Amino acid sequence: MDHNAPAIVGPLYPFEGKRPEVHESAFVAPTAAVIGDVTIGEKSNIWYHCVLRGDTNFIRIGRGVNIQDGTIIHVNAGTQATVIGDDVTVGHAAIIHACTLMNRAFVGMGATVLDEAVIEEGGVLAAGSVLPPRKRIGRYELWMGNPATLVRVLSEEQRAGFDRTAPHYVELAGRHRASLGR
Repeated sequence: MDHNAPAIVGPLYPFEGKRPEVHESAFVAPTAAVIGDVTIGEKSNIWYHCVLRGDTNFIRIGRGVNIQDGTIIHVNAGTQATVIGDDVTVGHAAIIHACTLMNRAFVGMGATVLDEAVIEEGGVLAAGSVLPPRKRIGRYELWMGNPATLVRVLSEEQRAGFDRTAPHYVELAGRHRASLGR
């Protein structure tokens, strides 16, 4: 299998003259929808049935990011973009809205990150949790609940377990690309 084959790019839609830009090594599943002012970086992967809607502001996704199945990423009109750093994991069916996820942030399945919230490098939002507007998860902090609150600060060893997810999804994206024959 050639894991370095050109990207499979799902539906890319322009919006008012802005077109998505997808790095040639990225994987965008055929059923994802990427709309407007969206940039997807090297080896990032956008999975099945995700919607990335950069219509009234921009979405920037760094290198080695995995946005898992059914996730929605959106922005606030003219006031707040969504910026996602490198090696970030966003679990299945999450909602990422007008916020910032710094390098190595981890958002669990079904979690929601709201307007102007920030997850700093290595911060973790647990599955099903809701991070309210303008809240900030610090480096290596684990937050959970609705509304999410700090549970504890993770050790290097505990945080290392989360760091295996993003590279796994880069490899898995290559396998999907090969299986789809592209």
